[in-house]
Amino acid sequence: MTTPRIEFDLNKIRCNTRHLVQRLGQRGIGVTGVTKAVCGHPDIARAMLDGGVTGLSDARIENVERMRRAGITCPITLIRTPMLSQTDRITHGCSDSYNTELDALHMLASSALRNNRIHGVILMVETGDLREGIMPGALEDIARKVINIPGITLKGIGANFACLNGAAPSAQKMREFSALVCEIERACGLKLETVSGGNSANLPWAFGRESSGRVNDLRLGEAILLGVDPVSGRRIDGLFTDAFTLVAEVIESKVKPENGKWLAAEPVTARIRIVSGRKQIRQSILALGHQDTDVEGLTLPEGLSLIGATSDHLVIETADVCLTIGTEISFQTNYSALMRVMSAPNVEKVIRNLEPYKFDRLPEQSQSDLAMA
Repeated sequence: MTTPRIEFDLNKIRCNTRHLVQRLGQRGIGVTGVTKAVCGHPDIARAMLDGGVTGLSDARIENVERMRRAGITCPITLIRTPMLSQTDRITHGCSDSYNTELDALHMLASSALRNNRIHGVILMVETGDLREGIMPGALEDIARKVINIPGITLKGIGANFACLNGAAPSAQKMREFSALVCEIERACGLKLETVSGGNSANLPWAFGRESSGRVNDLRLGEAILLGVDPVSGRRIDGLFTDAFTLVAEVIESKVKPENGKWLAAEPVTARIRIVSGRKQIRQSILALGHQDTDVEGLTLPEGLSLIGATSDHLVIETADVCLTIGTEISFQTNYSALMRVMSAPNVEKVIRNLEPYKFDRLPEQSQSDLAMA
């Protein structure tokens, strides 16, 4: 089989999705599956739908169009603020979009009217992550304007946490968000359909003892795909963490100096010489590099350690193990590494369990699990 390749088990993705949908459903919260990390891969999108998500979302219109071409007809929301140059494509491919700018809203409205459509708008409010979002004090004014623009309809309000600044949402922040939603509804005289409270980082809050307030939707990608909490990196109780496996091939295996120091003798001409380290180590080179994945986001098998990487070489120390040329090494990935792999054209994508089946049991817990009750 070709290497490098990323193998993904659709049944584990279905199982993770179903588990989260059922747990959150008990709190009155629906799940929107986020497909951006997998570049809108249609089979993974369908696995999320099999697991019970209410719809899909992505940050790139190209990924949305890929899913539409594959025959996926469910509601798909663009979760990145629209580019003016793409408004026609967005209103054609997306049922809704998250917005923060009035100019984009007017362009979406014009495009929707030209195509005899009504485009749903979810206004993103700034709640402390300091990425995208309308400041809370300006939200009411924007909302009032939206409801008077033909071609679009105010469908909801969304918040975002732990993406840019990495801070998990507190119970107080979530209470403030719900209160803001209620204020907007009173001011505009309407009931919002979607109150999207955040992403996978919201799960500890959502499964806690606090009331979910007005939140009735979470946008989940990392938890479904990798089974972990984005903030702590810990496994979420009841979820598979090995739905994705990256496989690379050994192309060199030799004994070389440890901690060799590379010195540039003449920076202008970039001539380099190597100074040997204190001892010799056994190392292997794999046909994988920065162009294929986020090397720092890989978990190596036990007994192997990372020495370094370049654009197309991954160098590992193999201790007392002698890896032969052609040996395949499997890695688990974090979210960043997964995104890079799925967008790399030279990494083969291999599907496991295309047809669904039922699991008799969930994965066993370990002491490091993020148990949320």
